[in-house]
Formats: sequence, C-alpha cells, structure tokens
Amino acid sequence: MQVGITGGIGSGKSTVCKIFEVLDIPVYYADDRAKWLMNNDTNLIEGIKSVFGNEAYHPDGTLNRPFIANIVFNDKSKLAELNALVHPAVFQDGVSWNEANASAPYTLKEAAILFESGSYLTVDKVITVFAPKEIRIKRVLMRDDTTREAIEARMDKQMPEEEKIERSDFVIYNDDEHSLIEQVLDIHRKILELK
Repeated sequence: MQVGITGGIGSGKSTVCKIFEVLDIPVYYADDRAKWLMNNDTNLIEGIKSVFGNEAYHPDGTLNRPFIANIVFNDKSKLAELNALVHPAVFQDGVSWNEANASAPYTLKEAAILFESGSYLTVDKVITVFAPKEIRIKRVLMRDDTTREAIEARMDKQMPEEEKIERSDFVIYNDDEHSLIEQVLDIHRKILELK
C-alpha cells in the first residue's frame, strides 16, 4: 500500500514525514528525487536539453536551475513540456523504489503537487498537511532566503488548501494547536487497520 502526502509550501510536510520515518515507514520524497533525476538520469537530461538547449546544464553537468526557471515561469507551454519529461521519470523511479520497499507495512510518497501532477491516482490513500496561510508564510520566511511576495506568488500557483483537504482521506493540522505526533499515530493506526 502506498499513501500520498501533500500540502502547500510551509505546511510542514517534511516534519510530518520525519515522524512517519520514526515509525519505520519509508518515505519517497518526489521533489528531491526529481532534482536528483534531472542531474543523473541520462534519458531525462537528453530530453531536457532537446527542449531547452545545452544551456539547460552547466559545463560541470549540473542542471542550470535559474535558466530553466526563468523560461518556465514566463512560458506555460515550456513548463508543460518540462513536466511531461520529469513526471514520467519520477513515476518510474517511484515504482522501482516502492518495489524495493515492499516489505514495509506501507510507504509514503511525499509530493507538493500530488494532485496537480496526477500522482494521487497512483496511491491508495492521501494525507494533506494543513497549516493556516500566515503560519506557512512565517515558516518559509524563516527557512528560505525569500520575500513574502515570492511566497504568496508560489502559493497562488498551488491548488487551494480547501480543495486538497476535500480530496484527501486524512488531514493533519499543523497549526501549533494540535499535536502532530498524536495525529500521525492515529493515521498510522488507521492505515494499518486498512491493510
């Protein structure tokens, strides 16, 4: 059984995933793997170069993130082309990873754009980590070298939190009022009962 876990920027997905990892539940971090694959998967690298040119990679072979970000931020069709290359590569990588972790009671697939990418269709259940907007903004301002405007621009591009909650099987409230550990333990028990 594979369970998806998602939430908006600054919601605390990573913190929640660490708690599941303490319970010996393996976590596939889709965004981290996507970054790794864009630097290491030769087929994906060739695909990215065919869409964006050789300038998409630095001379040392690493992805030229600012160059690509500038293009996809201003051209939705290029963003769609990039996603059409990256999402299938991450999906295949995730399938292999899941098979390698088949002995676990279940696995988690952490992805910021679980619904937007269609990845939710490949998991059995979905958990959304929710935090109020102001708390999320404060967390990201403390974590990243960025501005409030940049954070809000990223939030505006993500699916509304209410919609994620409606489409999820479980919700974890990371609002500094509810115990994260108690919520994770409760969901962990429920998932084990489903098996």
